[in-house]
Amino acid sequence: MSAFSEEEVERYARHLVLREIGGPGQQRLKRARVLMVGAGGLGAPAGLYLAAAGVGVLGLADPDTVSLSNLQRQVLYRTADIGRVKVDMAAGRLADLNPHVQVEAHALEVTPTNARELVAGYDLVLDGTDDFATRFAVSDACVAEGKTLVSGAIGRWTGQVGVFAGRPCYRCLVPETPPDAETCAAVGVVGALAGVVGSMMTLEAIKQLTGAGEPLLGRLMIYDGLSGETRTVKLAADPACRSCGAP
Repeated sequence: MSAFSEEEVERYARHLVLREIGGPGQQRLKRARVLMVGAGGLGAPAGLYLAAAGVGVLGLADPDTVSLSNLQRQVLYRTADIGRVKVDMAAGRLADLNPHVQVEAHALEVTPTNARELVAGYDLVLDGTDDFATRFAVSDACVAEGKTLVSGAIGRWTGQVGVFAGRPCYRCLVPETPPDAETCAAVGVVGALAGVVGSMMTLEAIKQLTGAGEPLLGRLMIYDGLSGETRTVKLAADPACRSCGAP
């Protein structure tokens, strides 16, 4: 077990005195390799808090460049970043925030072809993407590689967070792309909602990595930003699931 430097002790002081994390939990964070798929609305705040928390290695996977319309909610980026590769800009900002975190930038689209190889290199995966094809590829890879997945999604004024480890998996919740699937580009999203849900994703990741509290395993938390209300539903495994069901 590697010791903390004096600078790290001061940096993580509020974690170290927290009963549910303490020194052992902070060491687990320092040893962890976490992959954030999507460096956009959810990945930006999640990345900031994962780096601030002291995750040892933080991978970022996203093929996109920064656009002007991103800046309403993607708080990692600046106007001067428009046209630049998101993961490159994000890696620099996160390294500035916490030089003790090693950031690995993957400027690529996660697909069924490359997902397993990418996921296999990490302990925990967060998915903050906004298209079902990528979500399915990430979930299927996590099931195949035995990795826990923290999944988040937002649209309009509503967000959701779930944690999947084995069964049920994300495909038990959403077997196929819904015929009425909406995108934020089409229906809009309030910018601050990305910060709320991205932070919730990171909180679940920290709980999962440190063993603190009760993660949302097999549960889905739904947040309504307009009413300020949340509800949590228990998810059931689908015996016919093409990903985690019986062969």
